[in-house]
Amino acid sequence: MKRSEFIRNSLLTAGAITTGAGITNAFATEKPNAAFSDKTFNLDYAPHQGMFQNHAGKSFLDQIRFMYDKGFRSIEDNGYLGRPVEEQEKIGNLLAKLGMRMGVFVVDGGDNWKTSLTTGKKEFKDKFIETCKKSVEAAKRCNAKWLTVVPGFYERNLPYGNQFANVIDAMRAGAEIFEPHGLIMVLETLSDTPELFLQKTNETYAVCKAVKSPSCKILYDIYHMQRTEGDLIKTIDRCWDEIAYIQIGDNPGRKEPTTGEINYKNLFKHLYNKGYKGVMGMEHGNSKGGKEGELAVISAYRAEDNFL
Repeated sequence: MKRSEFIRNSLLTAGAITTGAGITNAFATEKPNAAFSDKTFNLDYAPHQGMFQNHAGKSFLDQIRFMYDKGFRSIEDNGYLGRPVEEQEKIGNLLAKLGMRMGVFVVDGGDNWKTSLTTGKKEFKDKFIETCKKSVEAAKRCNAKWLTVVPGFYERNLPYGNQFANVIDAMRAGAEIFEPHGLIMVLETLSDTPELFLQKTNETYAVCKAVKSPSCKILYDIYHMQRTEGDLIKTIDRCWDEIAYIQIGDNPGRKEPTTGEINYKNLFKHLYNKGYKGVMGMEHGNSKGGKEGELAVISAYRAEDNFL
């Protein structure tokens, strides 16, 4: 599933941010199971809207309450920037009340999925700067710290070095906006299409080193990196000083851990032992539908988080 599809699916249900019936009734008939204990996890996994809607209903606020009741302490909301201010505030207020963290939302002014910042054209850089400023205000409403940035596609009419320089220039402009607010834009390396400029971790690592800002770091998406480069633990260790955020998804299929080829229990243990305290975004779908599928997601995370 492409990031654009995640955002679109989130916004389709954005109108359901109203409070609903209490969550207790939503799963009162579920059989008790030790695998679904309400205790918090060893790492801070963050579900997204729609992942538990069969239990919690269509209200995102009720879904967040369900996530909290099941031991999750963060959420992700890629399409948060596109929500009305009133909805952003409701989400932020609930997170604050529950003591939960907001993971990433996407800094997207409409140019992420086309040739844009690599060109060096003023129009794209200006739009990016404008979107960064808008993102600062949105982040304040939910106490967000990390913001996903995608610099777009290759410009095939320019040498790679020129494109690389153009991206660095744009990222420095973004970092100047975010740094005074303690915000971190995390550049994501993706596998959706070979047209994307950043496709391997070492490339993103080089951009961050060139920008030289605490507000420009790497979003390491395990699913994408398994597809494009593999050798996950070695790559993570090699680029560790620039990684600020991690996302999850098994391969193939981009579903919950245990459904594919990635040894997530080993990866989670490795990250825990490295002292990672950030959010682990659950940017994947459910392998099964309905309530059964939602409980399967929780069960998978309980199993893979049991590494101590």
